[in-house]
Amino acid sequence: MFNKSLTRSIPYWLLLALSVASATVGGWLVWDNATTMQTTLLDGTATNVEVYVGQAWITAGAAILGAGVLGVLLALVLAAAKSLIPAAPVVVEPIDWTADDEAPASDDAMEPAPDAAEAPTDGDDAPEDGSEDQNGSSGSIATARKISVK
Repeated sequence: MFNKSLTRSIPYWLLLALSVASATVGGWLVWDNATTMQTTLLDGTATNVEVYVGQAWITAGAAILGAGVLGVLLALVLAAAKSLIPAAPVVVEPIDWTADDEAPASDDAMEPAPDAAEAPTDGDDAPEDGSEDQNGSSGSIATARKISVK
């Protein structure tokens, strides 16, 4: 259903997309809270929440921004490393349209499997009177062994 190279590249694109999203959210948190804090401090209208909670939001935003930037750099390193690995050559063999259909290689493939009664046993499962056990409900050995009799 999916191309094999596509399924291999999904984690790469997922890493890149989530890293960019993380960097964007972290950058927005830092920018918004730092701008609010600077504006209210310069106006003289700053409250404790804007100053002290704003610092915590800026720190959290900086961590998220750093993780996003690190993810983008890791994606770039992975892309560079993948470009250094040579691609496997694709071998295309021509089709011989003049060849006949293949016949069975030998007659050995047509021989039925050896009968279980002919297989050597260690003597533990064999009845003492020399007759074979009948496992089928109809009492025939062919039924017990699921062999078609013609």
